[in-house]
Amino acid sequence: YGLYDYLRTSIQQLELPQRKAALIVPAFETLHYRLTFPKSKAELLSMLDMGSLYTFRYHVWPKGHAPTDYAKWRTATVPYRVAWQPDFEPYVVVRRDCPRYDQRFVGFGWNKVSHIMELDAQEYELLVLPNAFMIHMPHAPSFDISKFRLSAGYRSCLQTLREEFHQDLSRRYGAAALKYLTAERSL
Repeated sequence: YGLYDYLRTSIQQLELPQRKAALIVPAFETLHYRLTFPKSKAELLSMLDMGSLYTFRYHVWPKGHAPTDYAKWRTATVPYRVAWQPDFEPYVVVRRDCPRYDQRFVGFGWNKVSHIMELDAQEYELLVLPNAFMIHMPHAPSFDISKFRLSAGYRSCLQTLREEFHQDLSRRYGAAALKYLTAERSL
């Protein structure tokens, strides 16, 4: 409730039109098909403590959202900066003129990860909003995630695209892009 207005206010207060920043909206999830949506952060925290909500994908893919630093978010009252980490794929609000999603990554796999890497390479600040949140509701698996899980060929193609993406980052950003390749190889 009120997320749209909060985002508009945050965009103005943080001078997003004049600043290279990505505003992170922390993501949570429920395993229930019905949910009384929390009307406030305090309500959300209560639901989190009771176990009816979880930080997004914590049990399947914690690396995707862990850099949001949910422990800090619980008590934050002002936006705070987080650092890029491998496989980080938060939901963000950015300026229209930010880098676009790489069209190689359609379907399932690496669309948000590559986008955040590109933003980081261009020195965007990654700012977590203290009073924003979204909740993912359960749904049937997509056709594309099923292909990813069942097809070695799909996973192999995705790996090839990831390697091409790293090469492109290296060409565009030089030595600054080495951290992405190093992080990828250490996983």
